[in-house]
Amino acid sequence: MSSSLTKGLRRSASRSKAKPAAKSAKRVSKAKSPSKPKAKRAAATKTTARKAARPTAAKKAAAKSRPAVRSKKAAPKTAARKAAPKKAATVSRVKTTQKQAAVRAIRPTPTPPPAPRPPTIDESAALLAFERAHKEFVRGRFAEARNQFRILLDKYSQVSEVAARSRTYLAIAESRLRTESILPRDADSLYDRGVIELNRGEYVAAQEMFERALKREPEAAHIHYGLAATRARLGSIDLALESLQKALDLKPSLRVQAQHDHDLYPLRNDPDFDRLISNPS
Repeated sequence: MSSSLTKGLRRSASRSKAKPAAKSAKRVSKAKSPSKPKAKRAAATKTTARKAARPTAAKKAAAKSRPAVRSKKAAPKTAARKAAPKKAATVSRVKTTQKQAAVRAIRPTPTPPPAPRPPTIDESAALLAFERAHKEFVRGRFAEARNQFRILLDKYSQVSEVAARSRTYLAIAESRLRTESILPRDADSLYDRGVIELNRGEYVAAQEMFERALKREPEAAHIHYGLAATRARLGSIDLALESLQKALDLKPSLRVQAQHDHDLYPLRNDPDFDRLISNPS
């Protein structure tokens, strides 16, 4: 019996010893098994390092776009190259200024115009004769003006400027005298001709016709009224009021016509006009 118990105890002890050993072996195997992931991690780190070592496309493009760093030895050459055109430009500017100075020296200095010479005796006499003839022409005395211009041309034809003006006025005076010979002689016909010229807007010609008519019939109120309207259109306010005064004195009934006459509108701002057309007390 004792031998069998001892055998059983020995077996149980061996089993108990074997089980922890197996468990420890399993633990060792489990502890050794993580060595494989370490190898994988090492391989992964190597690949990432290789990828990091390889330049990317963006880095390559940036490297291409960056200007190459020049060596310090080449810097003086570039500076010399940059300084060379500046020196050439300054030299060219100096040359151009020298050329301009030479051209200015060649150009002649402008001489002042000569002083006007005083008129000769014939020129001053011709001018005086021209002024006298021109006054007669302005007054409407064309026959007298024609005679004076003819005398002037006979005496002072060598004075070219005065002679040319005299010929022009002489031709106008002769044409006016020819038209006078064609014009009617009686006052009524001249008045009718003046009214026609006034309606056409030919105020100078109308004034001439009314003045001629008044020479034939100086006490005609309607002719004075027509002359007042013509002078108002020409802007001769004082003369127009004077003619209107004569017309109203000769024929007071013309005040009604004067109040609405369009030809007398230039006189409406004058207080004398209001006094003339107002009804007498």
